[in-house]
Formats: sequence, structure tokens, C-alpha cells
Amino acid sequence: MDRSKDKRTAVGPQPDPASRKSAAQEPAAEAVAEYLRRHPDFLVEHQELLTVLTPPALRRGDGVLDMQHFMLQRLREELARAKLQQRSLIATSRSNLSSQGRVHAAVLAIVGATSFEQLIQVVTTDLAVLLDVDVVTLGVESAASAQPRLPLPGIQMLRRGTVGDVLGSERETLLCADTPGEPALFGSAAGLVRSQALLRLTVSESAPIGLLCIGSRKPEKFHPGQGTELLCFLARTLELTIAAWLDLAA
Repeated sequence: MDRSKDKRTAVGPQPDPASRKSAAQEPAAEAVAEYLRRHPDFLVEHQELLTVLTPPALRRGDGVLDMQHFMLQRLREELARAKLQQRSLIATSRSNLSSQGRVHAAVLAIVGATSFEQLIQVVTTDLAVLLDVDVVTLGVESAASAQPRLPLPGIQMLRRGTVGDVLGSERETLLCADTPGEPALFGSAAGLVRSQALLRLTVSESAPIGLLCIGSRKPEKFHPGQGTELLCFLARTLELTIAAWLDLAA
């Protein structure tokens, strides 16, 4: 008898120690079944397991469909959609809270200005940072047909009728997504703008009508389906503050 041949036959690939350890740690199917028999309410207390367990298909004969299996599959899909909607709602709520905080900070900066010049600087410089956008300008309609430029940066002199052409006669705001900025509204920063929010400014009956122009390089920062309550609140605050400073200067 060739003992060397027997020795070679006995020697072969050995199971991985980690695999043996993992297999040893997993409970046997009989143990799991016995545990469930002793704890019949286990799945009631751990309902999340129903989304990962695969139920057996009922056998009712050839040509008979197991409707319970299809119903359970549909419930799983509905549960997955509900979880996705929940995550989307939470993300939207967090975004709204962030936007609300930014607008409130911008309003405080506006009403905290100690001079008209500082107010203009806050609007045309600080608001871009506070609102997390790229450019904020003030557009003011000119009574003349020409379009002169003011020495203050961020102030755009608009030809008469521009606000009506942009917003119409009744609309107070206009949100545009994936739209290039107009140089007449944003000046030299128009090339940065991919989405914009335009808000009517009616300071008083005697003052020229204006526009608060907010631009972002993000194409979907502003879009037509977006709520405008916070932006309108910001515009109304700016109107009242400008009117107060103009009354003091009169």
C-alpha cells in the first residue's frame, strides 16, 4: 500500500478559519424556529423585519395565483415610498428652517443700518453673504428716457417701465430657474447668475418704483414652484426702511 498516495489524498484545501467561526456563531434553523415558537409576538415587536423576510408562496394548485404574496409585495413598495417621502419632507423642512434663519438675519441687518449709505451697502454687499447667493442689486427706474448710472455700486438705474415689463402690473415677485442674468439688472455680475428672484419695491407714491434683484449661480436656487413668503417679507422690510430714511432726509 502506497502510504504517500494516501497522505496526498488526505491533504486538501482547508476551510477558512473565519468562515468556520462565522458558521459556528450563526444559530441553527431549528434554534430560530424554537425561539419564535416561544416568542410568538416577536414580529409584532420587530415589524421592520417584515420588509426583509421573504414569505412562502402558497400552493393552491396549477393556475391559481397567490394574491397574498402580491399584496405583501405591494405593501413593501408602499412602505419604501413612504420612507422616501418622509426623508424628502425632513430635508425640505430643514432647508426651509435654514432659509428662514437667513432671511431673518438679512432683515436684522437692514433695520440695523445707521445711515442710508450703510443701508445701501448692506443690501448690495452683505445680503449676498447672508442669503447664500452670489449677487444682490437694487434697480431703480429713472424718470428720464436715458439710463444713467449711479456712482454707488450695486445700484442699477432702469429705464422707465422696466419693472412693469418684468413683473407685469399685479405680480410682486418673479422666480426664474436656469435663466441667465440680465446685465440691466445685475450689472457686471450678470454672467454669474443662473437663477434669480426679482421683487417689486414700492417705497412710496412719490418715489420711483424699484426692483430687488437676487441672483445665484445655482440653476435651481430659485424656481417658479418655490414659496415667496420669506422673500416678500424681506422686500416689504426694505421698502419701509428706505421710506423711513427718505423721510428723515426730506
